Amino acid sequence: MKKTHLGLKLVAFLVLGFFSAFFSGVKSQENDATVMLALKKSLNPPQEMGWLDPDPCKWSHVGCSVGKRVTRIQIGHQNLEGTLPQELAKLTALEHLELQWNKISGPLPSLNGLSSLQVLIISNNQFSSIPIDFFSGMTSLISVNIDNNPFASWSIPESLKNASVIHDFSANSANITGKIPEFLGADEFPGLVSLHLALNNLEGELPSSFSGSLIESLWLNGQNLSGGIDVLQNMTFLREVWLNDNGFSGPLPDFSGLKSLETLSVRDNSFTGPVPTSLVNQESLKVVNLTNNLFQGPVPKFKDSVSMDLVKDTNSFCLPVPGDCDPRVNTLLSIVKSMNYPRKFGENWKGNNPCADWFGITCNNGNITIVNFQNMGLSGIISPEFASLKSLQRLVLADNNLTGSIPEELTTLAGLAELDVSNNQIYGKLPSFRNNVILKTSGNPDIGKDNANSTSQGTTSPGTSGSPGSGSGGDITAQATHTKSKSWIQIIVFSVIGGILVLCLIAIAAFYLYRSKQKRFTRLQNPNAMVIHPRHSSSDDNDNVKVTVAGSSVTVGAVGETHTVSISETSDLPMAEGGNMVISIQVLRTVTNNFSEDNILGRGGFGTVYKGELHDGTKIAVKRMEGGVITGKGLNEFKSEIAVLTKVRHRHLVALLGYCLDGNEKLLVYEYMPQGTLSSHLFNWAEEGLKPLEWTNRLTIALDVARGVEYLHSLAHQSFIHRDLKPSNILLGDDTRAKVADFGLVRLAPEGKGSIETRIAGTFGYLAPEYAVTGRVTTKVDVFSFGVILMELITGRRALDESQPEESMHLVTWFRRMHINKDTFRKAIDPTIDLNEETLASINTVAELAGHCCAREPYQRPDMGHAVNVLSSLVELWRPSDQCSEDIYGIDLDMSLPQALKKWQAYEGRSHMDSSSSSYLPSLDNTQTSIPTRPSGFADSFTSSDGR
Repeated sequence: MKKTHLGLKLVAFLVLGFFSAFFSGVKSQENDATVMLALKKSLNPPQEMGWLDPDPCKWSHVGCSVGKRVTRIQIGHQNLEGTLPQELAKLTALEHLELQWNKISGPLPSLNGLSSLQVLIISNNQFSSIPIDFFSGMTSLISVNIDNNPFASWSIPESLKNASVIHDFSANSANITGKIPEFLGADEFPGLVSLHLALNNLEGELPSSFSGSLIESLWLNGQNLSGGIDVLQNMTFLREVWLNDNGFSGPLPDFSGLKSLETLSVRDNSFTGPVPTSLVNQESLKVVNLTNNLFQGPVPKFKDSVSMDLVKDTNSFCLPVPGDCDPRVNTLLSIVKSMNYPRKFGENWKGNNPCADWFGITCNNGNITIVNFQNMGLSGIISPEFASLKSLQRLVLADNNLTGSIPEELTTLAGLAELDVSNNQIYGKLPSFRNNVILKTSGNPDIGKDNANSTSQGTTSPGTSGSPGSGSGGDITAQATHTKSKSWIQIIVFSVIGGILVLCLIAIAAFYLYRSKQKRFTRLQNPNAMVIHPRHSSSDDNDNVKVTVAGSSVTVGAVGETHTVSISETSDLPMAEGGNMVISIQVLRTVTNNFSEDNILGRGGFGTVYKGELHDGTKIAVKRMEGGVITGKGLNEFKSEIAVLTKVRHRHLVALLGYCLDGNEKLLVYEYMPQGTLSSHLFNWAEEGLKPLEWTNRLTIALDVARGVEYLHSLAHQSFIHRDLKPSNILLGDDTRAKVADFGLVRLAPEGKGSIETRIAGTFGYLAPEYAVTGRVTTKVDVFSFGVILMELITGRRALDESQPEESMHLVTWFRRMHINKDTFRKAIDPTIDLNEETLASINTVAELAGHCCAREPYQRPDMGHAVNVLSSLVELWRPSDQCSEDIYGIDLDMSLPQALKKWQAYEGRSHMDSSSSSYLPSLDNTQTSIPTRPSGFADSFTSSDGR
């Protein structure tokens, strides 16, 4: 009976458990549906996205478990706007949340408690803040990507510790401040392999907890980080390290343990000392960037297989090319090695001759006789290598933070007369110097003691004060008294000389100030004019731009105000003086009818373009940059346009006619291009009442663009990278000939085949894959963009067309797929193009070129010169004319050369010619040099530098 009773209880318990689980599951499903409806309401997706069914498990880009729980939301690249609902944290079965490349804004909701979430991708949105408990409870998190969001400044929170199994963490351009947390080390995150925190505002040093971690990919570039990077030598799994554009200093560590290291970028820091041989000999190394540091010693010679970014004269190497340094240089570097290669020496010791004004070094007949490192903030120990300077007479190391003992080896210096180590932290026994050596050791409490931990007072050791041959005890006291009286005399003399020098300097400064004022008052200056001075390369000016602006009430001869404007994102393009291109804002207001809406030609990311007409009838286009404080991105765009367009000139680049800066107004004036942008003719021709472009027009436009970009890349006096090639930046004239415009994102191309790193800029769909991923840019990113433009010219479709199905949304991948088969490719061609056999052959050639230009790897893409050659052979078809026996000179081609020459000379000697035929003959004004006169109407300013 008892057993039966127990059995009934067990059955009842199981039934209750089943129903409880069942109803709990049903309730969870209902909760998930409610949350998804809230998400739909917040984002308001378009109907094409397929979120119409009441059951969210039937929505596209949403995945559910067998139990109808939402496990995946993958809605990246959908151009969605709106915010995320707070209820999102209730999707407790969610494993993947992927929202990348949308326009979702507002604060991130707390996702605290999503214990099943494994992948979180919210990069490239507009989220405004991230809660401090955001990562709480995310115990299953493996991969995080929150790049490129305008978060309010935040620090990596302790709540991230909950995600201890994380494998990849990426938060580039996410406005992170503070220090890199120590808890990101191997103890808390044993599985962390990829840590990307580039382009934030992090400061401080690399955490010591990184030692021994499994991190393979470390991106920390573009920060305010400082200190040494010795911890890297214990991160033996490292494969790529990006530390460029920081404030790191000191020598590079030993890389011999990093057997997998392929990429090391440390450019734009303050590293000192020689480049270690352990890096030079690293077998796995593929890319190394060392430009703009203070590296010393010989220029490193890497294997040919290593791509090296090392611009000449941007470090402190002894020679400009690989080769052995002078032995004196090697000795001095070995001396400062024990002081951790101080920055001051890296900045001031340049060249291969230490006797040529090296800081702290004095020579006599090429021999180093005095080393004076007084009060330089040095730490470390006194190097025994000083003993290698056999001619050394004075060694002054006073007023530093040196520790350790005085090396015994210094006693071997036969010519040493003075050694001053006063006011340091020196300890240990004094070596036995000769009696005539002046020793200064005061201010070292532990000198003469075995170590620095001794607590007894005094400056010398009792045991050594009276030892024969020693320079301590009574000798030091006598020498100190003598030195003291001598010092007073020196102080008085130097004071008098110093006073005279100060008075002279004041007089000189007053004279120059008077002269500069006279210049400023006598110089005629138009109202509202401005002058932008070149940016200097010295570090002292803090990359500021000095802009002199005359206010609107200024009259002729008035003095302008000078404002110094700090730039947050520095440009590598130097500004040029351009006073002759300054245009008054009153003129621009007049010609655009006070920037009337009726005169708007178009709007762009950085301003509005207005049509205008000058008093002489010249039509102009005026780009009015968005108002606001003249700093950061806007001013960089302004500077780049002026810097590039005042340096380059080409018939296929839009010409800059002038510019103006008035208060917060920034204006650029261009030549007027009446047919507008290529994009309007390609994509919006029907709405704008235009005719579709014929294939011959498209070919000519492509060739014009190729020639303009080829000039930028390789024919101008400097090489430039445009970075934003697209149809809306290609303008057409009346004859539909094309010119490349919008040079606000241009960068100087690096020398050789190297690349430079910049903040990612441009337009999605035209960005080369390596640029979008790493920010590294070469001229080949323009080649990729040009390939996309060729595809657009062939298909009439945009680079990124969100009206298309997902599989054909991206033009490049769709084009590659269609181009494989001839029949399918014919369907991909713009239906407005009249196809015939000749046109189809031409399109096939251009399609093949487009495919090469859009190759995945930069080295697989051709140069723009190749594109010009391919396109010019299609556009400019040359056919020989019918041959005739006589030419216009009446010379029979069958004549012998002497006969033809006589007839030619006789013909050329005529004084009068038949007026009816003279227009067909070449000019003979300059027959001696065979150079015809300049045709009428040919621009006097045109030179061969104008390119093809």
